[in-house]
Amino acid sequence: MSVERDAWGVPTVRAGSFDELAREQGRVTAVDRAWQLEVERWRSEATLAAHVGAAGLPWDTFAARARLDDTARRCHAALDPATRAWVEAYVEGVRDGLAEGAARSPELRALGLGAGRWQPWTPLGIFLVQHVLFGTVGSKLWRGHLLRSFGPGLGPELAVALGLGPPEGSNAVAVTGTRTASGLPLVAGDPHRVLERPGVYQQVRLVCDEVDVVGLAFPGVPGVAHFGHTGTVAWAVTNAMADYQDLYRERLRRDDDSVQAHGPEGWEPAEVSTVRLAVRDGEPVDVETVETARGPVVVPSWGPDEALSLRTPSRVDAALGFEALPALLRARTAGDVEAALASWIEPVNAYLVADTTGDVRQLVAGRVPDRATANGWYPVPAWEAASAWRGTHPVPAGQRVTDHAPWDGVAVTANDARPDVARFGTVFAPPHRAARLRALLTGRTGLTVDDLAAVLVDTSAPPTGAVDLLLDSAFPAEGTPAAHLLAAVRTWDRRMDAGSEGAGALAAWRSALVRRIAALPLLAPAHVPAGLPEVLAPWLDPVERIGTSLSRLLGVLPEVGVDVAELARQALDDAAAAGPAEWGGSHRLHTVHSLDGTGWEDAVVRPADGTPLSGDTDCVLATASVPGVTDLSFRGPVARYVWDLADRGASRWVVPLGADGAPGPHAEDQTPLWVRGDLVPVPASPEELP
Repeated sequence: MSVERDAWGVPTVRAGSFDELAREQGRVTAVDRAWQLEVERWRSEATLAAHVGAAGLPWDTFAARARLDDTARRCHAALDPATRAWVEAYVEGVRDGLAEGAARSPELRALGLGAGRWQPWTPLGIFLVQHVLFGTVGSKLWRGHLLRSFGPGLGPELAVALGLGPPEGSNAVAVTGTRTASGLPLVAGDPHRVLERPGVYQQVRLVCDEVDVVGLAFPGVPGVAHFGHTGTVAWAVTNAMADYQDLYRERLRRDDDSVQAHGPEGWEPAEVSTVRLAVRDGEPVDVETVETARGPVVVPSWGPDEALSLRTPSRVDAALGFEALPALLRARTAGDVEAALASWIEPVNAYLVADTTGDVRQLVAGRVPDRATANGWYPVPAWEAASAWRGTHPVPAGQRVTDHAPWDGVAVTANDARPDVARFGTVFAPPHRAARLRALLTGRTGLTVDDLAAVLVDTSAPPTGAVDLLLDSAFPAEGTPAAHLLAAVRTWDRRMDAGSEGAGALAAWRSALVRRIAALPLLAPAHVPAGLPEVLAPWLDPVERIGTSLSRLLGVLPEVGVDVAELARQALDDAAAAGPAEWGGSHRLHTVHSLDGTGWEDAVVRPADGTPLSGDTDCVLATASVPGVTDLSFRGPVARYVWDLADRGASRWVVPLGADGAPGPHAEDQTPLWVRGDLVPVPASPEELP
């Protein structure tokens, strides 16, 4: 076994056998990402507060109630023997490398901690932590809060405009060989998540007698889950926006130490226990956990005498789909990838896959329950039979991407409502990112890696109507600050570039307009405190929700008597008070660290934070901010890659920070390239080098 590192610190892990490779991947990950591995393990085990103090209690309370660790144990126990052995080999490697990694971690040193104890199921727990709030839970809570707060006073149009939820930002593109310079396909993408420090993905190359794969791994999870190139087949992933999680309104009653829940056939027993959560430098806290026939209660108080339980396929079926991970590493064709993903459970993903035979496919993978339409929108009554799951929707067979209409040699997924996923979800990203990507590629031939890399950093602002509202309704007096600001927008090229004063002026006006709308008496009920657990609060900020729903609201508010033109004029005056500024003056990188809000956050070094960024929430380059709240970008492309099927050594990628999770030459060295839209070479074998 050996580890080599390229010029960017990306490890190439070599081993003799498949399980030995998993063990060595675990060891290398522990050396490079010890803090990240440990904090994610604490989260999965509901022991974060035991290590970082009371600031970790909100998460631990949620994790205990949601029974994440128990679900991970069940999913691990249900794995087939070969996959279980492979996962456990990775855990052995993590155990071997944690002491060395802990010594490199300033966070663990600041906390006075060394290597912890990993369990055989810890990788599954870490995967659950990454995805339990990745689905529709937050949006369903928000819509339920709107219904409780507004009552019948919330009209259907306004309810839809407010309740659709924030847009996603991930992109994936595949082009057939007729479109490329090489004659073989190209696949590219950029997953969007919270910009965490260290980065959520780990660049790695894995080599043994069976496999040779380049890809992006979740630290703490063996293999390459979402983005990889095996030499003969490569794949990209976006969120399919499927709705696979349900919240149930539970009526609970107590009799001594027992709890009953009101199900479709009457009162039924619920499982109840108490978990004691340790708190560093504090007293332990006892948390009651309740699980009904629907699932664990995650919100213990939801209106009078009600709670909310969470039902997910992973808990119901004791499966996450980890059997797909080793199969993906062994895949050689697009058909192999499709067969591997047949066992995938959650989250539900959209894949673009291409191989060296020229086969390009669009796939959906994951398990979506079949149930009533209402389940997809808000918490539903547990006691009504109509709310129950009725089975699972069949996943459609993969679609071949052809050189003829409607594909024309180009496939794009951008969290949009395409025919293959539309029936699985309720809310999708607006279509403009997908349309823009297709427009940038349609009709082009001779495409190269550089061409696909360039389309992923396109900064064109979509035609959402907000700009036209400003231009049509605001007529400030000449010579005033408002006139100066409006002039900057009128001459703007409609690109959200960091150095653009027009983009900065538009963004300042947009945020001012969001705050004006949020202050409308009409929307006062949205500001009523939801009374939900703190960990769920980010999904229930009314100003944030108004900001992400602005375009839809501008079309609905006039129908309920709001003079949006007057609001636009007032917002222009508000924004002009600060004077015009370049977009990058306020739109800057802001990474999130797990010690934020604790007494040890000063141990975190953030040299890249504050870097001006191009892009915007609705651009292809979706460096997201929250209009009305902050222009700082804490969500964006957590990786960017282009896979070349003609020559894997010509493939390129980049991450926001660097390959290493500890301070050193490779902790931040990719940030300047990520900001500019440049990529670095993947680790290549001598035969793959040009």
